[in-house]
Formats: sequence, C-alpha cells, structure tokens
Amino acid sequence: MGMLVCGGANIQCTFGAAPSVLNVLPQAKVMNVMAAATIMDNKPIVNITPFGMCMSMSNPMVAAATAAALGVLTPMPCIPVTTAPWAPGSPTVMIGGNPALNNSSKLMCAYGGVISVNVPGQTTINVP
Repeated sequence: MGMLVCGGANIQCTFGAAPSVLNVLPQAKVMNVMAAATIMDNKPIVNITPFGMCMSMSNPMVAAATAAALGVLTPMPCIPVTTAPWAPGSPTVMIGGNPALNNSSKLMCAYGGVISVNVPGQTTINVP
C-alpha cells in the first residue's frame, strides 16, 4: 500500500544533481496541511522544480557543453521537461477527477531522467 503524496514532497531525478520539492496548487484538492497531489501535478517549473544540475547527454545544453569540453561530461542547469502524467498513480482514489499520486509513482523527463518520490510529504494516509 502506497503513501499519498502531498505538496512539499521530496522528489529526485536520476540525472539531477540535487533533490527537489513537488509543488501542488490547492485548486479543487483535498487538503491536509498541504494539498494532496494527483497524477496531473506534472507541469515543469509549476509543479516540478529544477534538480540542480542535469547530467543527461540527451539534454541539448549538456551535450553542447560536453562537446565544447572535448568530451568531458559537463553538467548544465536542470530544466525539467515532463509531458506525460505520473504513472501509475492510485486507480481507486480520485482527487478532483484524477487518480491520487502515491509514493511509488514515477514521472519521465524528455531527457531520459526518471523522477521518483523520496519522501511523500506526510506519513499518515495510506492509498491502495
């Protein structure tokens, strides 16, 4: 049984140098202390904040900087590019018409990174 993710959750990208925070806007949301997240809380910068420096060679800025450094991997600032919702979410718990986000869900970045939840932001609500 997964844990419900809420605003302020700690998230991490496999190609990011630092963890980040999930921002959840309180529009038509279930409120605890923070708003509960859904699989549609996937917007870059609005919900998914940068992860420090990006190390993915699929990122054009990293590829260009690495080429300029004669092949030495040169990380560049992270700008998340997420286009699909979190998957799989919780199919039995709906918030505002969307499946609730649980701590086992993953989000793909267009540059190949997999974003996962490190700390769901609360520890009292279990989601099936």
